[in-house]
Amino acid sequence: MVLSGHSDAESPLLEATTVNGSADYNGRPALRSSSGGWRSASFIIGVEIAERFAYYGISSNLVTYLTGPLGQSNAAAAENVNAWSGAASLLPLLGAFIADSFLGRFRTIIISSVIYILGLGLLTLSAVLPSHSSSDCQSTSCSPYQLQVLLFFFSLYLVAVAQSGHKPCVQAFGADQFDGKDPEETKAKSSFFNWWYFGMCGGTVVTLVVLNYIQDNLNWALGFGIPCIAMVFALIVFLLGTKTYRYSIKGDQKNPFLRIGKVYVTAFRNWRTSPSAITTEHEALRVLPYHGSQQFKFLNKAFLAPDGSKKLGMVCSLSEVEEAKAVLRLVPIWTTSLVYAVVFAQSSTFFTKQGVTLNRTVTPGFDISAASLQSFISLTIVIFLPIYDRIFVPIARGMTRKPSGISMLQRIGTGMFFSALSMAVAALVEIKRLKTAQEYGLVDKPNVTIPMSVWWLVPQYVLFGAADVFTMVGLQEFFYDQVPHELRSVGMSLYLSIFGVGSFLSSFLISIIEKATDGDGRYSWFSNNLNRAHLDYFYWLLAGLSAVELAAYLYFSKSYIYNQRIV
Repeated sequence: MVLSGHSDAESPLLEATTVNGSADYNGRPALRSSSGGWRSASFIIGVEIAERFAYYGISSNLVTYLTGPLGQSNAAAAENVNAWSGAASLLPLLGAFIADSFLGRFRTIIISSVIYILGLGLLTLSAVLPSHSSSDCQSTSCSPYQLQVLLFFFSLYLVAVAQSGHKPCVQAFGADQFDGKDPEETKAKSSFFNWWYFGMCGGTVVTLVVLNYIQDNLNWALGFGIPCIAMVFALIVFLLGTKTYRYSIKGDQKNPFLRIGKVYVTAFRNWRTSPSAITTEHEALRVLPYHGSQQFKFLNKAFLAPDGSKKLGMVCSLSEVEEAKAVLRLVPIWTTSLVYAVVFAQSSTFFTKQGVTLNRTVTPGFDISAASLQSFISLTIVIFLPIYDRIFVPIARGMTRKPSGISMLQRIGTGMFFSALSMAVAALVEIKRLKTAQEYGLVDKPNVTIPMSVWWLVPQYVLFGAADVFTMVGLQEFFYDQVPHELRSVGMSLYLSIFGVGSFLSSFLISIIEKATDGDGRYSWFSNNLNRAHLDYFYWLLAGLSAVELAAYLYFSKSYIYNQRIV
């Protein structure tokens, strides 16, 4: 397959029917009528649903497998889960670099899918192996075969490597199917990110309901094998859409990482250059000052060579400087989103621990699993996203005249508010739980169910889901749209890295608080006896940090300058 540009002179008619910067699978200019759009995006969304089904089929119940068949302690299992999830969120930075610099998104998706299938297949094989090193071992604490342990962790991190190329490229490739310069396709692209996340959450709900049951009650090999089969079908579906896709054309310019790096290096070497010299250079190039030129003005020093001359190859162009500024503008938004990621990490840990202590009876003889309450996050998203996309956006579009209804930064900020609110609600519910335990004399009876319904926890899960509809989807669209065209896979990996770093920050924060509050006869905020712990203090702390984060975010977003291509 050829993905090169088309060098022939194009007629006005051809320009009107083709998509600038995109080619079809034969390398010819992509026709708007026969490529891209929702038809192509549907194939790609299907692949993502299967990938999320596979990923959460591992991650949602990983701690159970580690403490069960592999016989690890709770602490060791938690450390392994955190390490793997952190790696799976940060490795996409490497995968995106390889995709944007060498392989391209389409080829990277295919290679990553094959690795994904291999990893899931080996994971299934590791679950088939005998669990214990001795056939006559009667104790559940017996050590598993060393081969089984090595094969399991090799397979597990092979999946993380596969995700490093799969996760950032699939979404970016899906968004590539819509032309951001066409008004109608711009609206469709904004909807794409909504329906993309809708599909992701649909796959997650199926995982929580079906796969976790199979793994806990039937067979682990089957629980890992079904996601493997799903990824095989996903790859086939993705390849079926090959002839319909739009492929980004790489220009003749040098590697985008080298271009941006050159700007920073040249500006640093010119740190003594006077502002008047930069103004003179602007005038010589007939470049009028504009709003963006006043931000990060130190990078404007890259317009001159280090010795003040205009040596060929040493001076950076206006477009190169603007690319460097666009990347630098992302840093404050990335940084002020980290607290949101820390809050995001709590839904699968302490929320679940709260639920275990409460009355979970749905009908006589049937208790709901505390972990399954996480499905309320996905269900909220599945219900609310269509409302957002089909009702809220058209109404907001009529008021703001923006294709997406509200700006990406406004959407992210709205979700941060819901995130802070969810922590405040969680703290209030925890206060009621502790008071109920005191009223019934259960403070020192952690294994006795507190007579308080588990449904008290539902509001905080629902608020989490509402926050995701705004912030999670908004971050995806923002980091795709606001990076240079050739770095969109890297943009998606930057979005993912927020949650990787947030996961590590959450563990670090918990560790610090644990050491500070456990001692001198006091009970830790995270005591094993939750009736003596103070999760409410921790939730109030996160609510306060979220409020500070929101204030800082509003400050930086107010001064943010969108890329010039943004309408």
